[in-house]
Amino acid sequence: MFGFLKKKEKSQGSMMMACADGKVIPMSEANDPVFSSCALGNGVIICPTGNLTVAPADGTVTVTMDGSDHAVGLELESGIEILIHIGVDTVNLKGEGFESFVKTGDTVKAGQKLIQFDREAMEAKGYCMEVMQIVMDSEEASRIQYITGMDAKAGETVVASW
Repeated sequence: MFGFLKKKEKSQGSMMMACADGKVIPMSEANDPVFSSCALGNGVIICPTGNLTVAPADGTVTVTMDGSDHAVGLELESGIEILIHIGVDTVNLKGEGFESFVKTGDTVKAGQKLIQFDREAMEAKGYCMEVMQIVMDSEEASRIQYITGMDAKAGETVVASW
């Protein structure tokens, strides 16, 4: 009878954790103009101190980048769609230094391993290894509050809430 209330309750009080360990900065400070302009959507940048990305919340894998493994798309249980993109121009590595632990259609839990990457080797080759945690444009995107300016622990530190 009050089904419309359940949907509203489900999306209230939701949060998203950091997908990687490192310093969290606003999307506007990304080194790549496509990301800093928020052309794909807003979110946060994590300057990683580790070599692993994890699911920032429970959800379903919507896309993987077979052959390059540098990014993964998720639909969170709240309905928010996100893209986790590792590095700038790392698609050019054609998967070298990346290992994906998920495939399209997988259900993931917050903190579950998504992609491991060899940050040090990629930085040695001159790649910027910022991890973009992007909320794809959606109806709820304007309600999201981003939290930046701190060091985050993957799967534990809140970087967005709505």
